[in-house]
Amino acid sequence: VCVYVCVCGCERVHRNKSERGRRRGCTDAPSLTELRQILWTNRKPVAPVNQVWPNLYIGDEQVEKLSSLGVTHILNAAAGRHRINTGQRFYSDLGVEYHGVEAADHPQFNIQPFFRPAAQFIDSALQKNGKVFVHCAMGVSRSGALVLAYLMICRSLTLVDAIIAVRLNRDIGPNSGFLEQLRQLDLSLRPQSRQLTEEEEHADMS
Repeated sequence: VCVYVCVCGCERVHRNKSERGRRRGCTDAPSLTELRQILWTNRKPVAPVNQVWPNLYIGDEQVEKLSSLGVTHILNAAAGRHRINTGQRFYSDLGVEYHGVEAADHPQFNIQPFFRPAAQFIDSALQKNGKVFVHCAMGVSRSGALVLAYLMICRSLTLVDAIIAVRLNRDIGPNSGFLEQLRQLDLSLRPQSRQLTEEEEHADMS
């Protein structure tokens, strides 16, 4: 059992890593400054690929180790003609399922529409006992953002808890624009936000 102190100051007790995000009682979202501190404190050099969740890997664009890892699904977070232009055919010799996200790594890019499709792709693969490799150019910003979104949407982790869980094995760093979009996702997934949305819908119907 460990005590985790939230950025807003409240203490939450978690018996293990998987239980952290199930407690969304804290309603104050961390600021961008606080999130950056969590992401950029005591960073270590990143390896080409790291397992950051059971059967879920983040890495760079190098694919040499994929066959030895037993990867069954690949999510390319930097797909596109002028980026890492791979596709299902590129990985035909590995026999993997492919999902591409054409995301540019700059703060003005709207990555939010890709959060749920990417999370669903990852979750579906893991439900089938697959192994998922999520990559971009460096395995830091775009891929990190999509994996955090998966942990928030499908594993019910808060953004802070998701960052902490991933950083146990790999230092990621979504750019400031991605981080703000993840922060907004975090707010939308909190129970208080869901309750307000339901109340608004009820008011519209009455």
